[in-house]
Amino acid sequence: MKIRIKRIHGVATWSWGVKNEGCCIICQNPFEACCPDCTVPGDGCPPVFGRCEHALHMHCLVKWLESLKDGQQKCPLCREDWKFREA
Repeated sequence: MKIRIKRIHGVATWSWGVKNEGCCIICQNPFEACCPDCTVPGDGCPPVFGRCEHALHMHCLVKWLESLKDGQQKCPLCREDWKFREA
């Protein structure tokens, strides 16, 4: 007995792999979507991770850090000094 496949409909999904956090804490958009400054999701605005393990859209974090008047770079969620997590 032979089987012939006439058609195949492939479906795929992807995610950034952010644990326990489905959205950016600043803009509240999911990481699979883009931040308010971007028009399309993707590598142009990836989530960035701090040593404190919090994740944010890259553009949201940059705006946050630039808005701090005292120049001290703090995580917007836990207020620890912001240091990028090493890969």
